Amino acid sequence: MNSNLNHSSKQPLSARQQAGQLIMIRLAGTELTEEQAQYLRSNAIRAVCLFRPNMVNAAQLAKLTADLRAAMGENALIAIDQEGGAVVRATWLPSPPAAMGLGAADDVELARAVGAAVARGIKALGFNWNFAPVLDMNNNLHNPVIAERSFGADPQRATELAMAWMDGSLAEGVACCVKHAPGHGDTHVDSHRDLPTVDKSLASLQALEFSPFKQAAPYAPAMMTAHIVYPALDPHHPATMSRRILTELVRDEWQFKGVVITDGMDMHAIAGRFGVGSAAAQALLAGADMVMALGDRNTQEETLNTLADLIESGGISESELQARQLRLDQLAARYPSLAGQVAPAYAQVTQDHALMAQAWQRSLTQYHDPKPPELGSKLHLVVRADVAHDGVSEKGLAAQQLFDWLSQWFSVEMTTFANAEEFAWDTIHNAGQFTILASTSRLRYPERAKREWHPDLHLCLWNPFQCLDVNAPALLSYGFAPPALAAVGDWLQGKSSATGRNPCFEIADLVKN
Repeated sequence: MNSNLNHSSKQPLSARQQAGQLIMIRLAGTELTEEQAQYLRSNAIRAVCLFRPNMVNAAQLAKLTADLRAAMGENALIAIDQEGGAVVRATWLPSPPAAMGLGAADDVELARAVGAAVARGIKALGFNWNFAPVLDMNNNLHNPVIAERSFGADPQRATELAMAWMDGSLAEGVACCVKHAPGHGDTHVDSHRDLPTVDKSLASLQALEFSPFKQAAPYAPAMMTAHIVYPALDPHHPATMSRRILTELVRDEWQFKGVVITDGMDMHAIAGRFGVGSAAAQALLAGADMVMALGDRNTQEETLNTLADLIESGGISESELQARQLRLDQLAARYPSLAGQVAPAYAQVTQDHALMAQAWQRSLTQYHDPKPPELGSKLHLVVRADVAHDGVSEKGLAAQQLFDWLSQWFSVEMTTFANAEEFAWDTIHNAGQFTILASTSRLRYPERAKREWHPDLHLCLWNPFQCLDVNAPALLSYGFAPPALAAVGDWLQGKSSATGRNPCFEIADLVKN
């Protein structure tokens, strides 16, 4: 299909429809309404990203993606964040470990197999584009949004693992999108909430943050931008809106030929400072091929109108428009959505569940020689009361779930807290009982937690860097999916060992055993 033609009437696209070809939107609901379908068709929108609120089960989701493909045409791009660990959307599929878990297992072939299994699952549901793997190097312990989503801190080994994961996905016919270029690892601010800055020398950036993306550039079908300012390259614009970064660095220096898509333009780092319409136009002019307009209908309308004005006024050249449309067409042609053509269940699902269980088990990592409590003994569980969905990750485990899970093997007493900063850690007394702190969020603990309380065991069921906040031996799982808990449960019962090696601690010289 020629993107300059209306996909239903084969008439030339209007400026607004050309804009529609260059944006990705999100939709409300679990089924495609006629009004939504008409909006997609009339604006020639080809790309949608689906999230957990769009999903009920496999049958429902397969119908939704089939309806989307019917409305958007053969060049439809139907996307999902199915990274692994806490960042998954279709939660009933075989659950992949977080990237850092695979870094701890340190097995390229395992990473490739996991990437392939992820692709098989989402392909059966009609998706053809996965916003993974993460290539951010995790060299900042206090990064509030990356943490276990990174494969590690060594740019060479982490890239090898991430590229193997991507190879597995591509071999199964699902496009990947490496993110967040040119690197989100060394930030202490979440760009969903504010605009981070990575103020390092160009030499430092090239040696660490940029290295994985440069290595991936010849192979990755797509690359997602970071809403981050890098003063060494462009002190005035975040990467998403920087021609110095998206064109001169990514296209010219790295020779990247694939699709450049922005991160969500509704994130506060962008929308709160620049306005979604203006920022979308600047991103397109900077070199992005597709703008992620993930807000509500107002966001979509503002983005469409601003981009249509840009196109109609000649603010972006026809040749640049065609180059962007061609790259998107080629992505969809090489990795077509099979929505409506395949069953939501797939032949290898049982084997893939077993593969993921093995991968989670191999990820388990010991810190300071932890020992499990004696089976049947009394123990005191301290855990956050509940963990809400944060817009990036899925909801963490509620305290009652942990209580019920541990009660299979132990007699459990439980203390919960709502806010780790305000909790009186010095009021927890071991009183002869084996005490366990179970960490079920990505949030770090305050310094006084380490000073005021020494549990017997720390179960880090999400962010591995939390083990540095508490004076206790720890077991790191890098996530809380059912197979992660099964692996931890086997360790608690003495049925298995933990052989993983955290890929950040030693390299960053953070922990000396």
